[in-house]
Amino acid sequence: MVPHTPHDRRANRALRTTAATAATALALSLGLTNAAATTPAAPQPAPAATQTAARPGDIVKSSPTSFHPLPGQPTRTRAWHMEYRSTSAQGTPNVVSGTVIVPDDGRTGPRPLVTYAVGTVGLADMCAPSAGFPKGTTVEANLIQQLTARGWAVAVTDYEGLGTPGDHTYTVGRAEGQAVLDAARAAQRLPGAVQAGVTADSPVGIMGYSQGGQASGWAAELHGTYAPELKVKGTATGGVPADLLKVADFNNGNVGAGLILMAAVGQDAAFPELDLAKYLNAKGRHYVDFMKNNCVAIDGIAGAFKKISDVTVRNPLYEADWQRRLRESDLGTRRPDAPVFLYHGTLDELIPYGVGRQLRADWCARGADVRWSTIPLGEHVIGAVAGAVPAANWLADRFAGKATDGNCG
Repeated sequence: MVPHTPHDRRANRALRTTAATAATALALSLGLTNAAATTPAAPQPAPAATQTAARPGDIVKSSPTSFHPLPGQPTRTRAWHMEYRSTSAQGTPNVVSGTVIVPDDGRTGPRPLVTYAVGTVGLADMCAPSAGFPKGTTVEANLIQQLTARGWAVAVTDYEGLGTPGDHTYTVGRAEGQAVLDAARAAQRLPGAVQAGVTADSPVGIMGYSQGGQASGWAAELHGTYAPELKVKGTATGGVPADLLKVADFNNGNVGAGLILMAAVGQDAAFPELDLAKYLNAKGRHYVDFMKNNCVAIDGIAGAFKKISDVTVRNPLYEADWQRRLRESDLGTRRPDAPVFLYHGTLDELIPYGVGRQLRADWCARGADVRWSTIPLGEHVIGAVAGAVPAANWLADRFAGKATDGNCG
């Protein structure tokens, strides 16, 4: 746990008014979808050879869908909903859903591919990014549109258990990172995307913020061992919850308190032996049921400013088995094998600035090529919006083969 000085506590209280506004904005700007999950029409099974191979990234089924940043807004893109094979945090095969979006520009040669990890959307299947894209209610689609406007293809994972059977393994880093890498593999094996220039020769970028920062950071660390065939040129990642225990301590009783319980649900989904239920009181059980059936805007408001002690009979975060599993999701223990653009707002009210700064120090100490970018006075949502274009510009330089400008020294 991280101790807080009296100055820190006063600063946190001073930020609560703006933080509450920011939390609502976060829900709206980082992936909230209130659309009911849609079943894509006429799903097509993968070719027989792919089915028998059962490799991570193989497509189980796919069908055409559409991509709209706002309701009814046209885009010059083609899109496919897909279910593809991936790997759980415990190393077992699973199936994850997602979306591949390709500019409808007539290009057939290899084009850049970004595998994109969205921020927190919630625990219910209706919150999945792929459920909102056809309706224009996945608001992070506005950031994704900035990438397709550059002529890049984008693969967006829904993560494990979000849009597919089972509970969402929210904040479980290894499962998220593998789902992100396998989304890129799946995009390269999707016939329609291949025809539009998404091939094994495509330069690949990894991108994400908030939960997506955790997922993209894990993808960066796992690339060399899990998916080395992907031609990853760089990772742009921001607002990263690199240390879940520190993030939980920071949010306990603060604006992001609901995210702690959501994270506990996600860890319990990945590791059932943690047995979250035995730690919950009646109020905690009620909140868990509520959160499993709603998206982040409502969940975040319902859980805001509550303490762990309000929903538990005993704090699981003090237990050795919980701490061990949470530590397994720490970032900074491996060196990304491609350059990284890492950014964080100095006034982030959900993910402490010091957590991002420590990740930078850890990656630099391991010899990674890191470009660290601070967003002055940036809260969590401001960091996402203000960092999006510089992050995409940095990826564009990597796709163009330009020299990196790391600032670890």
